[in-house]
Amino acid sequence: MNEDQGRRPTRAEAQGLRQAREIEQHLTALDSFAPLALGVLAVASGIYTYLGVRAQLDGSGALTFFAAVAYSLAVSVAIFVFWSYMIRLTPAMRTAKARIGMLLTMALGSCAIVAMSSWLNAAALAGSAAVEQHLALTVRDYQIELEQANRVAVASQGLQLDVSRARQSFEDLSSQEADGNLSGTSGRGAVFRVLTSKGDELAALETQIAAQGPLIAAAFSEGNAILSRMRALTAAAGPVGERSVIFAEESVRLAGLIAQLRQLSVAPVVDRAARDLAASVVLPELDGSSDTIRGAQQTTIDSVLQLLGQRAESLRAAAQVVIALPAAEETTYQPISSADAVLRYAGDFIPSWAGAIAIDLLPAVLVFMMMVAQSAIREDRAVVDAEETMTLGELRAALAALRGIEAVNEPRGPRPTATDDVAEQAEQVVQVDADFDNVAPLDRGLRK
Repeated sequence: MNEDQGRRPTRAEAQGLRQAREIEQHLTALDSFAPLALGVLAVASGIYTYLGVRAQLDGSGALTFFAAVAYSLAVSVAIFVFWSYMIRLTPAMRTAKARIGMLLTMALGSCAIVAMSSWLNAAALAGSAAVEQHLALTVRDYQIELEQANRVAVASQGLQLDVSRARQSFEDLSSQEADGNLSGTSGRGAVFRVLTSKGDELAALETQIAAQGPLIAAAFSEGNAILSRMRALTAAAGPVGERSVIFAEESVRLAGLIAQLRQLSVAPVVDRAARDLAASVVLPELDGSSDTIRGAQQTTIDSVLQLLGQRAESLRAAAQVVIALPAAEETTYQPISSADAVLRYAGDFIPSWAGAIAIDLLPAVLVFMMMVAQSAIREDRAVVDAEETMTLGELRAALAALRGIEAVNEPRGPRPTATDDVAEQAEQVVQVDADFDNVAPLDRGLRK
């Protein structure tokens, strides 16, 4: 026996051995129900996976049911087997290279579990809420588009005042011409006819603008009624799939109504009328009785044409202001599944995603706990030799084994052997308390 083997463990080493033995006892107790807990987590994940898969598959027949069950069972088995391997093998790795390899394997397996299970779990947990949020955001977009289309249409109605002022100015000029205050010749001659024709054009345009007002108000009111029904569908009770179908029908009606409201804007009409106001002038034949009168008529008509150009430019500028108003982005409702909705609005359902991922990856925490515990046990047991860590029970079992071997090897008559000497010394160690310090410190702690 060399000097290292014969030395007595120090107090710190003995305390470390007691801690190692205590950790081993805890691990032994935890191993009794750890597989059951892992199985419960795997089954729970499989159930939510089934709900997520069932929502994605079309049809309601037996084949669809068994397909969803098969997928969920495969997920449950994969989770249970994968984490069972990780919990057993990863803590047993002793070298840094082996541990890094197992951790990389665990990271790869975790990504696979998230890809095949966690997103479906999130769809089962928050799928309906995500679809409802999609409906609510669509209603908001439609409301913005409806209000902007109504704003443009109402703004175009304001052009009626500009058209009315231009019409009134031509009517006043025609009245003055009838009295002879423009060309100097009273009556309804060439100048009067030019002024009257342009006044009539503007009056027709004014009537058209006025006729659009009730139509715009009715369209906006109906659009708000449709939006109200769509909001009710968003928060109504019942399966979200059935509500989505009705929501889609209402969205088609609303989209058509918004397109109609855009067409009710008279700004493009006013712009075209302003272009034609000065361009499409039919000059009548001068009907003055003398060259002097005809010259006065021509001068007056030139002034009228200049006035027409100014009024046309003014109307065109006002119409361009309305046309330049920003239009809301066109909204189109797109039906969406619960899984797609959860992925699209993942940032709004972080708690659901966290729960869906945690139920699959929670065993990773157990793996790290086992790694820490096994590392602590190895560190505490590495300070003394293995024979110094034997407990009384292990010592008695060793004695019984030695005697059994001797009985097999020596069937006739016992004779003193080295084994008997060891057994006798061991029995003396067990019986004499004064020499009990030669047994493992763990046994001494248990005895105390």
